[in-house]
Formats: sequence, structure tokens, C-alpha cells
Amino acid sequence: MPHRVDAGGRPVNHHAHDLGTGAVGTLLHQAVVAHSDGAWEAAHRTARAVASQPTTVHPDHASLYSGAPAIAYALHTAGHPAYRSALESLDETVASLVRTKLVAAHARMDSRQPPRMQEYDLISGLTGLGAYLLYRRTRRGLLQHVLHYLVQLLLQPAAIDGRPVPGWWTTDGPGRQAVNELPHGHGNFGLAHGVAGPIALLALSARAGLSAPRQQKALVHACQLLEQWSCPAPADAVAWPETINTDQWHMGPPSSMTPGRPSWCYGTPGIARALQLAALACGQVSAQRYAEHALVACLTDRSQLELLNDATVCHGWAGLALAVAAAAADAAPGSPLPRQVPLLRDRLSTYLDQHPMTDTHGLLTGSDGVLLTLHTLTQHAAPTWQTCLLLT
Repeated sequence: MPHRVDAGGRPVNHHAHDLGTGAVGTLLHQAVVAHSDGAWEAAHRTARAVASQPTTVHPDHASLYSGAPAIAYALHTAGHPAYRSALESLDETVASLVRTKLVAAHARMDSRQPPRMQEYDLISGLTGLGAYLLYRRTRRGLLQHVLHYLVQLLLQPAAIDGRPVPGWWTTDGPGRQAVNELPHGHGNFGLAHGVAGPIALLALSARAGLSAPRQQKALVHACQLLEQWSCPAPADAVAWPETINTDQWHMGPPSSMTPGRPSWCYGTPGIARALQLAALACGQVSAQRYAEHALVACLTDRSQLELLNDATVCHGWAGLALAVAAAAADAAPGSPLPRQVPLLRDRLSTYLDQHPMTDTHGLLTGSDGVLLTLHTLTQHAAPTWQTCLLLT
């Protein structure tokens, strides 16, 4: 793999500046904890270490979870006066990056070709950068340009070999590289890499009073899409396919399926939260209740919960707990979801008592995300930081 470089051509240690797996995730965790106990020494040490190395700003590599935007996200969460100057400088860098990626995305749209996954997804693309802009609240106009792009992504179809596919169809495989088994790419429903990400960002923005033309139409369409592609599953559960190929798209939703792992990134928790957010944003009461039913059914289905085999935010108990906590805060009166939050916190604690903590760092797959989840579920005064997960 070629070395990444900064604007001056210096090699970049991209892992240090990775929110999901590196030191920026550690900084995020330490900053949130510092708001509770006032002890900023650990966060300052990590911030100095992060700042001591050049960071990528290249549009092929920089994203919410990597490089300059990832650092900016952590510093904004910290909200410490010592970081103000650096954050203002990073804001300019992120804004330039967003504009560059938007120009490329609209040129691609004009060709009617499907996008690469990294054009729009949460982890690598414009959805993630839009999440930063929403979180930061300093460039309303630029965020509206991102929202306009995402509305087009949802409402304007693309084409493959003359056959229509949705605008969020990607030419990649799920691993963000072309694969022989998927010569026409794939459709992805997950929150981290698929259509649930743009849906959640459009909904969160609408709830914050930020919108673009046809945004409500896109949200109504999103509710219909996610309800249509939900499938009956055993034990009165609901399941969504993680990915589909072109033949599956044109055949339509299967009549039933077995749910996969209930993870934040690809599974029912993330997708159901995106549906709930969209429903709340466009007043679709039945879709809201359907999303909440899907979450409750997931939590009461032992066969689904047994598929969780780690504690992490991305794939494990922490991500499930965060998604449920966010959904519970918005749930319709009488929903059982609020009662599930302390139970899930206890399940996560019990899991950690019985299994060693991962020795890796970062928000998504490391110990920082697990510990930050426990802190957030325990300390109700903790600052809101979950916009990077598109949960709040």
C-alpha cells in the first residue's frame, strides 16, 4: 500500500489519526471523560501526540474517520479553549475537502454512473463529512450543499447496463473494492457503509432545522424503502439484508430471512434507528412504531443476541446499547425500549467481566469505544458525541 502524505508531501501515520481504530478515538474518549472529572492531562497528552504527526488532507483518504476531519471531530467534542485555534484551522481544511468531494460527486452524477462507496458513506465519504458539519454547526450553507447531494442520491436513480438501480448503489463490493462475485456492484443497507447513513444524516439535520429542497420527499421515500426491504424473521423479528446484488434488487425483497448479527454497522440496530429518525423527521408515525418494534424484537430474540461475540461499538454489545439508548430517548409513549437501556448496560458490563477487554485502541473496534459507551450510559451529563455514529 502506498504511503499517505500530507499537503507538504510528508508521510502520514494514518493509524494515529484514525477515529475508529487509532489515537483520535482515544482522544475522543478521554475528552468526554474529562468533562465529567475535570482531569484533562490524559486528553492533552494524546492531543499533543496526535498533533505532532502530519495528517492526511487528500480527498481519497481524509474523512470523518481518518485524517484532518477525524482530529477536528475529537477537538470539537473536547471543547477546550486550548484547542480553539487548531480547530478553526481544521475547519477550513474540512470545508475545502467537502467542496472538492462535492464537485467530484456531482460530476459523477451527471454521468448517471453509480458511485464508489467512499463517495457517500459515513466512514469514508460525504455522509461522514456532513455529520461533522452538523455537529460543528459553523458552516450551515456548506452542510445544505451536502444535504442537497444526499437528497439527489436517494431520489435520482443510476443505471447499470441500461437497468435502473438506486442512486446509492455502489460499484464496489462491501470491502470498498471491486470483486468478481459482484460485477455490477452492490446495494448496502447498513448505517456505516450503506443507505441508512445518508437517511440518518438527512433526518438528524431536519430535526436540527437544517434542510435542502425535497428533503422531506427524500425522507418519506427513505421510510418506504426501509419498510419495503424489511423482512419477516423468526420469533416475530424483523431483518434487513446487509447487502444485495443487482438480481436481488430487481427481484425485490425476500418473503423472509434469518436476521444477521445485531450490530451498529450493518445490522438491525443501526438500520432501525435510521428508520426511526427518518419517521420522526417526516411525521410517519407507523414507520416510527415499526422501527421501534424491530429493535424490541431484536432485543428479545436470543438467537440474534447470541451472534454478538465482542463488546465493541462497531460489531458488538456497545454499539447495540448505544443504538437502543438513542432510540429509547425518542420512543413513542409506552415503548419498552427505555426499560432495556439499563439492562443492556448491565449485559455489556457482564460481558466485560467474563471476557478480556480488547487491547486495541479507537472508537469502533477498540477499548476506547467500549469504555466511552459505559461512561455515556452511566453519566447522563456526558456531552453528546454520537453524531459520528449518526445516532444522535
